[in-house]
Amino acid sequence: MRNVLSFLKPYKFPAVFAFSLMLTELAIELLLPFFLGKMINDGVLNQDINNITMWGSIMLGLAILSLAIGITNSFYSSHVSFAFGYDLRQKLFEKIQSFSYKNMNQYPTSALVTRFTNDVRQIQNTVFMSLRIMAKAPLTVIGGVTMAFIVNARLALIFLVTVPLLILFLLWIMKYASKMFMKVQQNVDNVNRVMQENLVGMRLIKAFMRRDYEESRFDEVNESLANTTKTTFRMIEASMPVLLFVMNVSLIIILWFGNIQIGTGQTDVGQVVTIVNYALRVTMSISMFSFIIMTLSRTKASAERIDEVFRVEVDLSDKPEAKPNLSITKGKVEYSVVSFSYPDADKLVLDNISFTLNSGESLAIIGATGSGKTSLFQLIPRLYDPAEGKIFIDDQPINTYQLNQLRNGIGYVPQSPLLFTGSIKDNITWGKTNATMEEIIQAAKDAQIHETIMALPDRYDTKVGQKGVNLSGGQKQRISIARAFVRKPKILMLDDSTSALDLATEAKLLNAIKIYQCTTLIITQKISTASTADRILLLDAGKILAIGTHEELLSSSSLYQQIVESQFGKEFTYVE
Repeated sequence: MRNVLSFLKPYKFPAVFAFSLMLTELAIELLLPFFLGKMINDGVLNQDINNITMWGSIMLGLAILSLAIGITNSFYSSHVSFAFGYDLRQKLFEKIQSFSYKNMNQYPTSALVTRFTNDVRQIQNTVFMSLRIMAKAPLTVIGGVTMAFIVNARLALIFLVTVPLLILFLLWIMKYASKMFMKVQQNVDNVNRVMQENLVGMRLIKAFMRRDYEESRFDEVNESLANTTKTTFRMIEASMPVLLFVMNVSLIIILWFGNIQIGTGQTDVGQVVTIVNYALRVTMSISMFSFIIMTLSRTKASAERIDEVFRVEVDLSDKPEAKPNLSITKGKVEYSVVSFSYPDADKLVLDNISFTLNSGESLAIIGATGSGKTSLFQLIPRLYDPAEGKIFIDDQPINTYQLNQLRNGIGYVPQSPLLFTGSIKDNITWGKTNATMEEIIQAAKDAQIHETIMALPDRYDTKVGQKGVNLSGGQKQRISIARAFVRKPKILMLDDSTSALDLATEAKLLNAIKIYQCTTLIITQKISTASTADRILLLDAGKILAIGTHEELLSSSSLYQQIVESQFGKEFTYVE
């Protein structure tokens, strides 16, 4: 909670000013009943029109002043809360951007989205309400009771019994509500998760006729959210009648004792009216406590959820030995006895991997699903660090590169191409923000997508739907490859990125790669693609079974011969 509220520090002066305005507004409100009692005693009871006019004018002037102060307070409170929310979202986004894959796996996407939206908005609204009205309620109770003692201590003694009891009751409610609202927010995460999965997989749901199942799954999480929310709100709302009952009983006792004291001459009508006014204000303020408790409980839960993200220790960062000016210049890649397993997993995904790929060479990686091909790729840009062994880039240990310098020299095309909402041009320049139009066009030509783009209505300015829904799989792959090409990388990694391309287009693409004079690693299942590489690495169960040229593996590896035979037939197996 404290960590999240520290984002208010840059705005402490406008916050203090807004709080001061609220205190001034409160002081005026507490003076009005006092002046009303004066007007009754000095003016109404004595039938003195001058006193009535004087006290009435003072009260009217104070009311107008209170209105102006309230408007100014709202302006500064809004400024502080919105600026605070902006900074909090910005830092939260920066923190998540620094996450490694391991860190990202700690949270479902829906849980992070909820923190960005519901949780930040909840805290932001609480900041505004605290500076505007929430802090006024407890201060009105304190100020009202204090002023009541100043006016008539005997009548005000009733407050010393009721108010402490109510405060203890409210603290108990708040402790309970805080735990319940944490469960509510967790259920909101679950609803968002199911919604997100359904929106992303809508085509699959329709194709497999799983609508009824998905509806029942959503009903389950939605009902859980509704039940938890109802239980929480019922508990909080049940406190309201208790608060009002106790305060109304106090009001009746004040009127009863006040009437007795007027009869015995121990007090006057003005004092009783003033005490009653303060009692009413205290009652109204305490009636707001259920709202305040609900708000603070939700805010506490939201702040803890956001603070949990801030406390996550990012396990991938620049190492102490990293050199600021070191960048990839040649693209030589070397794996030296590298082993790797995913966090919280016992089984090795890669086991004693060793090979060297010289600058400008190409390596095709073939293996069954789950053999560790993508895992091997992810170690080069340090999306993960190896458990054992070392990786060298240009004969330098990979840890001696700063992450930004390392990744700037790499062009990476993932297995599932991801396009962002925006134009085709925006998606290509995502690889190099300062790319010229000539560079963009050249990258598109080399990726064999330029002619397709030129046939579109708005060409490079054609808008891409979310995740590229208005493009085919092959078009998305080629735009993703153009995004990597425009970087002019020293190391190019294609993770099965030509699977949706026909043989002719793929051949042109592979020829275009040679222009870039980069070290190329290609994950593929197609022998036609692998055979164009300088060497082929055969991977199985995280271990290298064989490495060599197409011809060498044909003559030495029975597994490679089986793969070739399955794709081309027996007659191709023994070609020398």
